[in-house]
Amino acid sequence: MLKSFKSFLKNPIPKLTNNPLTKLISKRIEIPDDLSEITTYNPNLEVAPEEADMTKEGVDSIWKCVEDLYRTGISPGVVFNLRRNGKLILNRAIGHSHGNGPEDSEYAKKILMTPETPICQFSASKAVTAMLIHLLVERKKINLLDPVCHYIPEFAAHGKENTSIYHVISHHAGIPTPPPDINPEILFDHDACIDMLCNSKPLSVPGRRQAYHAVTGGMILAEIVKRVTGMNIREFLRENIQKPLNFKYFNYGVSDEDIPNVAINYATGLPLFFPFNTIAQKALSIPWDGVVNISNDPRYLKAIIAAGNLVATADEMSQFFQLLLNGGELNGIRIFNPLTIRRAIMESDNFKFDGTMVIPMRYSAGFMLGASPFGLWGAFSQAAYGHIGFINIFCWADPERDISVSLQTTGKCLVGGHLLVLSQLLSAITWYCKKNNVPQEVQAVYSSYIQPIRSLLGNSLLSW
Repeated sequence: MLKSFKSFLKNPIPKLTNNPLTKLISKRIEIPDDLSEITTYNPNLEVAPEEADMTKEGVDSIWKCVEDLYRTGISPGVVFNLRRNGKLILNRAIGHSHGNGPEDSEYAKKILMTPETPICQFSASKAVTAMLIHLLVERKKINLLDPVCHYIPEFAAHGKENTSIYHVISHHAGIPTPPPDINPEILFDHDACIDMLCNSKPLSVPGRRQAYHAVTGGMILAEIVKRVTGMNIREFLRENIQKPLNFKYFNYGVSDEDIPNVAINYATGLPLFFPFNTIAQKALSIPWDGVVNISNDPRYLKAIIAAGNLVATADEMSQFFQLLLNGGELNGIRIFNPLTIRRAIMESDNFKFDGTMVIPMRYSAGFMLGASPFGLWGAFSQAAYGHIGFINIFCWADPERDISVSLQTTGKCLVGGHLLVLSQLLSAITWYCKKNNVPQEVQAVYSSYIQPIRSLLGNSLLSW
């Protein structure tokens, strides 16, 4: 009995997450005792930590946090990719892409998640869409300060004649959400979406109010690409990034034959409750579970949704952010001018309250920016830039630490104990990838807050 209790205290997560009571109140997956059975990676592709100015202890600690994230039972599949100094440190997957969801039958076919599994990026797509717009600026095809109606004349209706491309790409356009009574099926009809937005009345004066545009901004930007280049944004991405960099996926949607390969998303964890359900409904225009269901719909996976259906592997997303870290060049192939990257990651407004997210946010023209002392990408991450996707997908680059990171998860849960583990992972990356020019306060934060919290709580809260 004592031995079993000590074993529980040492690693309680599998016991708690597989507990019937826990499953009754929270959608969770089965967790095996030995994660090596469901972990896939190619060790020959990962360099020794010393080659990237890291230590084995640091790499092992970061990976341990990823394993802890999986052990919460929130995500059926997790893929983590980390590059440091341009070298691949970690590219590993845990769990399943199909068949191990909390409501899947015990007879459902289970398919292992691998680093090569394509995954819907949701809003992390916005970072790629933004860079396509910046590429048009670089080529002098558009100007971010031009009004949208210069390219889409009908958009000027209802007082939107002064709404600029910059307003749209930095979440200040005043049309953060579609009308509340909109039919979700409209997502599959791009032209109908554009008509809807052109006929929409702005909720605020352009440039006046910061409010995350979850879906609407991407639609407008995609239409600008189409009208300026004559190509839809899928074709433009294929010709200018996907093909030159030899990415297998990395585009909006996939072909019919690739649909079965795309990882399935699952609604997991606790049911949303007030005020989180209201916030999510306001941002997404449809219920949380509805978004998850739509994301698995073959029509969604074949559509062009510039704000939310880029499909890519974790490594492709990491390579994309490495491309930006390198000033626009990857593997000897130049995609962007260095000045284009600098323009894209410059702060568009100060750290302030976001009307949609209902939290303080800091944006550039296309990216979510880090902050100090705490930010979206960890402690003292003011130089970092990236984008989250449907809460639990994190893709970013941090020039001060010379890292590009891609965390892919298929469990969609807004509130729960997994958030503590996620913060531990971000803190571990911040700490073990620190450089001499990173403030020494990072060590103080890690020593004063992260380690004591982990020691005090252990993993006991991670199952709720």
